[in-house]
Amino acid sequence: MYYLLRKQIILFCFIFFAVSKLFAQPEQYRSEHDNLKYYFGATLGYNVGWLSAQKSEKFLMDDSVLRAEPSSSGGIAIGIHATAKLSKHWQARINPQIILGGARYFNYTLQATNNSPAVEQAFTLPTTLIAFPLSLKFNSDRIDNFRTYLLFGVKMDVDLSANSAARNQDGYIKLKKYIYSAEVGVGFNLFLHYFTLTPEIKISYGLNNILDRDPNLKYSAVFENVQARMVSFSLHFED
Repeated sequence: MYYLLRKQIILFCFIFFAVSKLFAQPEQYRSEHDNLKYYFGATLGYNVGWLSAQKSEKFLMDDSVLRAEPSSSGGIAIGIHATAKLSKHWQARINPQIILGGARYFNYTLQATNNSPAVEQAFTLPTTLIAFPLSLKFNSDRIDNFRTYLLFGVKMDVDLSANSAARNQDGYIKLKKYIYSAEVGVGFNLFLHYFTLTPEIKISYGLNNILDRDPNLKYSAVFENVQARMVSFSLHFED
């Protein structure tokens, strides 16, 4: 997981420095954009999500489950956004998105018995999210056709697959429908002739326990707390 995160950050930094040189030109495009009270755009992104899990006392005391770990997954995000100017440097943005393909994975190792060796068991929970991020942006001064910004915000995700049949089979671990997160990110605006291209990288830190724990299910009872984490890379196309 941390290897994937490192790769995304290195790629983002490379793009940042390469494009900042390319777009630092004397001719300034769309200079009136800074005076707009609000503007709209579309978002296309890719994210890597994973779960941070805390084991329960049952896992420590019972040796029927030897290993229980969630793993990472990737998803595609498509959305729209609206940005409002608050002051010279501050903006507010709402950016609803649908995230496809970000399944949840859990891997277990069950204790060996007299008749069989240890068993590896994997569960896949299909996941489709509707995300509602609300953010504050702090913009730097514009240099020709280039500007950077920092992003701070909160997000609510709605898991549309939470009540699906594939997620509620006997023995499966269950996750709650709503996820609440804090977010921080960095991005830069590239002002082109007819629109603004905005690459952005963002980290989301889940705040609530999304485990719907059932002490009667051995795959669920081994966990006490499960929280969502996500790193996303987005391209915003702004009018």
